[in-house]
Formats: sequence, C-alpha cells, structure tokens
Amino acid sequence: MSHALANAPGRKIWDIHGGIHPAENKQQSVQNPIEKAPIPAQLIFPLSQHIGAPAEPVVAVGDKVLKGQMIAKAAGFVSVPVHASTSGEVIAIESRPVPHSSGMTAPCIVIASDGKDTWIAHQGVADYTQLSKAELVDIIRNAGIAGMGGAGFPTAVKLNTRPEQSIETLIINGTECEPYITADDILMRERADEIIQGVQILKQIVSPSKEVLIGVEDNKPEGIIALRKAAEGTGIDVVVFPTKYPSGGEKQLIQILTGKEVPTGGLPADIGIVCQNIGSAVAVYRAVVHGEPLISRITTVTGNAVSKQQNYEVLLGTPIKTLLDITGYDASKAARLIMGGPMMGFALQSADIPLVKTSNCILVPTHEEFPDPAPAQACIRCGMCAEACPVSLLPQQMYWFARSKNHDGLKDHNLFDCIECGACSFSCPSNIPLVQYYRASKADIRQAEADAKKAEYSKQRFEARQTRLERAEAEKEAKRKERQAKASQTTDVQTAAAAPEAEEAKAAPAPANDPVAAAIARAQAKAEGKVDPVAEAQAKVESLRKRLTKAEEKLAAAKESNADNLDLFQNSVDTLKAKLAEAETALPQDAAPATTAGDDPVAAAIARAQAKRTGGASNEDPQAKLENDISSLQKRLAASQEKLAAAEADGSDKVDAFKASVDKLQEKLSKAEAELAQLSTASKPAAPETAPAPAASADDPVAAAIARAQAKRAGGDEDIDPKAKLQNEISSLQKRISNAEQKLEMARAEGSDKADALETSLEKLQDKLKAAEQQLQQLA
Repeated sequence: MSHALANAPGRKIWDIHGGIHPAENKQQSVQNPIEKAPIPAQLIFPLSQHIGAPAEPVVAVGDKVLKGQMIAKAAGFVSVPVHASTSGEVIAIESRPVPHSSGMTAPCIVIASDGKDTWIAHQGVADYTQLSKAELVDIIRNAGIAGMGGAGFPTAVKLNTRPEQSIETLIINGTECEPYITADDILMRERADEIIQGVQILKQIVSPSKEVLIGVEDNKPEGIIALRKAAEGTGIDVVVFPTKYPSGGEKQLIQILTGKEVPTGGLPADIGIVCQNIGSAVAVYRAVVHGEPLISRITTVTGNAVSKQQNYEVLLGTPIKTLLDITGYDASKAARLIMGGPMMGFALQSADIPLVKTSNCILVPTHEEFPDPAPAQACIRCGMCAEACPVSLLPQQMYWFARSKNHDGLKDHNLFDCIECGACSFSCPSNIPLVQYYRASKADIRQAEADAKKAEYSKQRFEARQTRLERAEAEKEAKRKERQAKASQTTDVQTAAAAPEAEEAKAAPAPANDPVAAAIARAQAKAEGKVDPVAEAQAKVESLRKRLTKAEEKLAAAKESNADNLDLFQNSVDTLKAKLAEAETALPQDAAPATTAGDDPVAAAIARAQAKRTGGASNEDPQAKLENDISSLQKRLAASQEKLAAAEADGSDKVDAFKASVDKLQEKLSKAEAELAQLSTASKPAAPETAPAPAASADDPVAAAIARAQAKRAGGDEDIDPKAKLQNEISSLQKRISNAEQKLEMARAEGSDKADALETSLEKLQDKLKAAEQQLQQLA
C-alpha cells in the first residue's frame, strides 16, 4: 500500500475468512466522467423497489404529475414512497415486467413524459443541525431513500435505532468489491464533497459515541484521495484495506474495520454499529439540503457488447433499452443482459425492464467475456468451496441437504447466514452452481414457514370460534335454567295463594265481558279435560281477526311508503285471511253468536262462516272481493316488473328470483280474473246466442271490472287506450335507460367486471324503446 493510501497510525485492519480474487474489469468504465442520460418517452415505476411492503399508488390514470411529486406512498413501517422522476401524465397503473431473476411481473405506474422536466416546489433545510433526529429521519423517509448498494433496505428504518441500542460506530461502505461495477468509485472521484456532507447528516442522526469510518478497497486510489481531502477537519476517517471479494458485504466490512462479528440472526445495531452506502449518503444530502427525493442514481453500463462503457446519472423508471441506445449497444455481440455484477447479478429477459433504486450496473458481456458455463460434474469433495466461503459455512454439506430438500439440515447449517456472494460456485472445480441451490432452498423454506404460519393462524381462529360458541351456548343454557327456576317458584307461590278461591272459581262462571277471566276459565277447562269446542273455536277466530287487522295496517303503511318488501306484507295478509277462513269454517254448526253481527265482529265472522258452511249468502259481496284482489294483484305485479327490469339493467344475480315472482303473480292475477268472469257469468241469466252482452254501467266499478275481465278473457282490449299504454311504456323505458347509462358509466370508470352485462342490458332497453316509438308513430 502506497504512502498516499496509508491509514492513520494505530488503525488496525482485520481479515475475513475465505474470499476470492476474480478479474476486476473496472478500468473500462471510469475513463470518462458521469454523463446524464436522456429523459425517456415513458418511465415505468415498480411499486416495490426495495425490501419490505410495496408502495400504494396515490395517483390515477390521467393525472398530471411534476418532477419530484409522490406517486405512491409507503404502505408500512418497512416501506418507502415512490416519486415521479420527470413531469408528465400517468397513462397506466398495471402489471409490467420488473427487475427480478425469475422474470416476474408486478404492479407499476407508467408515466408519459411531457419533455418539460418541470419540478414541484421544493427547498432544503438551511441549517439541518437545528433539526432533531426524528425530523431528519422523517425527511429521509419521505424522500423515498433505500439502500443503493445492496438489497435496498429502507434507509430511515436502519437509522431509526432503538433507544436501548448504544451506537459506537457509523460505517460508510465504499468498498464496491463486485467486478465491473464503478458507480461508487466515480461518485468518490467527482462528488466527494456531497458524500462527506451526507455522512455528516448521518452522523448527527446516529450520534456514534466512538467513530465514523468510510471503508474503501485499495483498488480505488483516486476516490480515496478525493474523499480524504473532502473529509479534512470533520473527524471522519477514510480507512483503506486490501482488495478481496466479497469484502463489501455488510458483515464482512464490519469485521474488517472493527474486528467484531455480527451474531447469527442478529443485526449490526446489536453490536453498536450502523452501516450505510456511499450512494445512500449522497441521496440523504440531496434530500435534506436541497429537498429532492430519490429520483435518479448513478448506474454503470459496461461490457464489451457496448462501445461506450461509462457511468450515467439515470432517472429512475428509465427503460434499460433507452440507456443502451446511447452506449452503442450491439445485440448481436451480447451473450446476455445482466442487472448487477457477474457474481451477484441476474440475467434479464427483456431490455424494456426499468431501472430502480438498487440498479447500480447494467452488464452486457460478449460470448468471449462470459462463455456458456461448463456442465456441472459430480462433487469431488475437495473442500475448496468451504475455503472460499466468507461466512465460514460448509457449502458442500448444504449442497447435499439442498438436493434432498432437507430443510432442517439446512437450518442447522445456518443457510440464512449465506450472503449469496457466489464465491463457492466460482471456486468449485466441478462447476456446480452451488449458490443457485441455496437461493432456491431459501425460497422453499420461506414459503413453507409462511404456509405453516397461515395454518397455525387458521387453527387458532377455529379453536377461538369453537370456544366462543361453546361459551355462548353455556351462557344460553344457564339463562334458560334460571328463567325456568324463576317460573317454577312463581307458579308455586301463585298456586298456594289461589288455593282458597280455586273451588269458588271453578263453580262460578266467568263473566261474559271479561276476556281475561274467560281465558283463565278456558285454560282450566283444558287442563281438566273439559274443553269447550265452541269457545275454543271462537277464541281462535277472534285472535286471527286481530292479527289480520294489524297485518292490513302494516300493508297499508308499506304501500304509502312504497316499501321494497311490499310482497312480504301482502303475503302475510293473504295467509292470515286463509287461516281465518279455515277457522271460521271449523266453527261448530250449532254455535250461535251471543251478540249480533253488527255489534260484535267476532260474532259476525262466526255468522259468515256458518252461512258459508251451510251454503247461505255472506255479508261480503264475492264480486267486490274479487275486484279488490285483482286490483291488489295488479299493483303488486307492476311493482315486481319494475324490480325485475332494474335487476336486469344492473346485471344483478337476483334476476331469476324476480322473474319467478312476476310469473307467480301473473298466474294469480289470471286465476282471479277468470274466477271473476266465471262468477259474473253464473250470476246472470243465460242470454240468447245472438243477443249482445249488456254494457257495464259507467257508475258501477264492479260491473266495469267484470266487463274488462270478460273482454280480456275473450281476447278483447276495448277498455285500454293503446296510444296511452304505449306512451306510458315509452316514459318508463326512457327512465330505465337513463338509470342504466349512469350505472354503465360508473362501472366503466371503476373498471368493474359488470360493465359488459350492463352494456348488453342497455342495448336491450334501447331496442325496446325504439320498437315502442315505432308502434306509437303507426298509431298516430
């Protein structure tokens, strides 16, 4: 190590286990300064660009947005918002291919750029040193900053340490050990001042009690010199150490700089350390000092399939194709398209995939650079993978467990401590893709654990429900027994108190005008087996009459309020009428009413029942009754038809039920009209065949109804004005079409799956209206 790169006296450097030294290939992309990439015609923003919950859209299709405007908000504690990286219009919110090794699709917001690149109103904090830790963390969270050198863990979450965690050291990771990638190196060379200012903001938030370190490998001399110059007088120590892959891993860097090891399953904060990336420090500086959210990043474009290998400042959401178009990309030379480096990156299925917050490199190697991998051979148990593992795992044993799906064995061998650096695969002489087995096994274990949690949660819910039902049943049974005991005690007391009068009560007849006494007498008689059939029948008729009166009052109130459940009230009245008629018929023939029908409605009902039973005429005109029934049925039929039409317009799943109700009412109406016509024919003398039917009197509604029923039965329709009927029908259809159009418009706006059904229903209504209007024109 040269004198310029030497560390401060007394600064100790530790080594890590294993590690490898692949070809670096970094010089190709640092020959030119950072260049700004052009604004693309469309930008695609995945809602998940980080570890944690995906963001939730706060814009809709058609909205105009400005550069820096929030378009998706954080959906949880471990989540970050997404901001528009240029001005334009939201043209879609849909699933698009996103950066992922599986080629998966995920929800994205698509913005068409207007080319103006107009910013929202924004400003930074004049003196951030006056802000509290919570205020600074809130600014960082709202700026949408996630780790820009690794898996993309939300920066605000890492900085928001718990009060009981005493932080000694703040480490800034400038290692960038992956071959080909130079995004952090170029940042250190060109923007060292921004890095140091960002580190000072992080220092104020974390308040380390011991030191602030920036760790950099010794293969970046220009960046190291620039950083040390910018850090003079700040107390920030730039620490240089030998180049070895994967020293840029968080836990490996902590061990190199401090000698401490993060325990299995633990976090750096557990041992008093917080780590951040060089790129994240710059993003923090721009968010706090300039008020700019994270909308761009430095991305390396390299590989011999592009003629212009260098670093670009790219707007987030830019399709990779747009970036490749300015680099002299030759698709015929490219062996594959990789996001990330050769060790931990993954191949992309398409160049239309957008760049996101963690996209630090687009690698486009030729076949000579990256030849097709040799076929995997059998493991020879050489142990080279174990020697290369920087976490001191046993890759060979884990490989056998992974192949046999032995998840317990993988957990016992600390599979989740694997950082997936690929050092084991790189060193394997048998060309076994070891890291791919570990990645697949991790996914299988996570899925199995998620399924187990769901099953356990379902079991707990089921058991809780069973316990709740059993408790409710026990409480119900206890209350029933309590009521039963109270009722038994009350009966015993009443029996004892009434014993002296019981004999007198048996002998004395109940007063005729005392219904309570009469009821007691009937109950006693029934208990002693001395039931008076006439009195019992009369009491039943009286009870049914009262219930019928109440039901008719409810029906009248429902008709006045045009209630939806009118059919239920009408059915209740019809049922009570049938029961009352049956009870009246069941009265003994020799039961004589005590009072006249005019004075006592019960006696009148008994008299009518006896008269009906003996064939005599009742006080109620049968024709008038049928006329009332027909009128009621017509109203009910009209209401049911309106409900059926509305259900058809809405595409409701109740259409079949409404159709059945309409058919049933039509059948009842036809039957009642036929009975009315039959009764009319039977009540009049037979006329000669040549004699015309007598005309109904204008002032006799019953006769008019009979005449209409006879005309309808005979196929005539003289009493109905066809023109008026068509006008009414046209008016009704116009109202229904207006309602259907409004519902269709709302369904289309909401993207409802009922839109097609509503459109078909609207077309049918329009066809009916057209046919009715043509018939009306013919009549005119």
